[in-house]
Amino acid sequence: MTCFPFSFRKKRASSAVQTPEIDDEVSGIQNTFMYPYRELRMATENFSTANKIGEGGFGSVYKGRLRDGTMAAIKVLSAESNQGVREFLTEINLIAEIEHDNLVKLHGCCVEGHHRILVYGYLENNSLAQTLLGGSSSSIQFNWQMRTRICIGVAQGLAFLHEEVQPHIVHRDIKASNILLDRDLRPKISDFGLAKLFPSNQTHISTQVAGTAGYLAPEYAIRGQLTRKADIYSYGVLLLEIISGRSNTNRRLPPEEQYLLERAWKLYEKGELASLVDTLMNGSYDVEEVCRYMKIGLCCTQDKPKLRPSMSKVVQMLMGEIDVNDTKISRPGLLYELMGIKDKKGHRNSSDTMNTTFSESSGSGKPEASFSSSGMTTSYAAMTFNSIYDRSN
Repeated sequence: MTCFPFSFRKKRASSAVQTPEIDDEVSGIQNTFMYPYRELRMATENFSTANKIGEGGFGSVYKGRLRDGTMAAIKVLSAESNQGVREFLTEINLIAEIEHDNLVKLHGCCVEGHHRILVYGYLENNSLAQTLLGGSSSSIQFNWQMRTRICIGVAQGLAFLHEEVQPHIVHRDIKASNILLDRDLRPKISDFGLAKLFPSNQTHISTQVAGTAGYLAPEYAIRGQLTRKADIYSYGVLLLEIISGRSNTNRRLPPEEQYLLERAWKLYEKGELASLVDTLMNGSYDVEEVCRYMKIGLCCTQDKPKLRPSMSKVVQMLMGEIDVNDTKISRPGLLYELMGIKDKKGHRNSSDTMNTTFSESSGSGKPEASFSSSGMTTSYAAMTFNSIYDRSN
């Protein structure tokens, strides 16, 4: 079990345009390595646009070579964003003291003057959104063995956050663009800017809703009551994406096929789940095994949160230690139905129950939705250094 402290020393607030409370916290960071701004500027060739590998609402990400020769992803926070500063602090607090094979590694940060920078290990093979769901732009051929390793790796990383770290951590933004791949295609969960600590003696946390449309657990999106089951729902959607090779929502498809989770459930009811498998695998997989994985995805997305398995049980299911065929699977929770944005014919309603806007995801080339409804605000993660790609490729 991993426990980690939050240690801050009080210091005179910097001259950055933030509240004094935030300035005190930023200037008092002690639990991570501090890089001089000069070194990071040199590493990125003065933050050259040629080295920019990602961009989000709260700043930009650059590829750089540190003084010791290490390649790094250098995430630069925009000086204008107070919200981004809080998420900068959240990321440092939550992951500086923990380490797992399936989590990104924070090397350090920089807090000189107005500069707020995070330094991560550079991951050569982009994100799942860029390589697997990004169409023909990737040269990586994801066979079934690769996909199973990715599914298991992400599940193990989440199980670590949910059950081994104390206090437990709920990520809140599990999605394809937040799963990065190293040179061996080992998955790494990234972007902890929206993550929340979850004390073991609490049943839920009431909080402002945050995350990405398509991955949001309906009960969390509607009521704002966060539990680890929200991450598990997101993981179930992600698992289905990995196996099908398509994103959770695709409005270019016929109405009855636009929503991946709905499509998977209908095929499950018909006993035709195998027809959802990515055709790029050319049938090189065990049909029974691939259907078992999709059933696990449906287990994770069941409408009632209490029916969703814990992440440690998901790992056991994926590895064949628990037989998912012994589990009765109930209908998945579908947020668009609860919000009334789709009629029975599969068309989106024209009512203003939900106002949906699209923003370009960092590096992925695919839009990701943020929406607000009835006082609920949902946005994608603070600043995605995910979808990292090498412009020289």
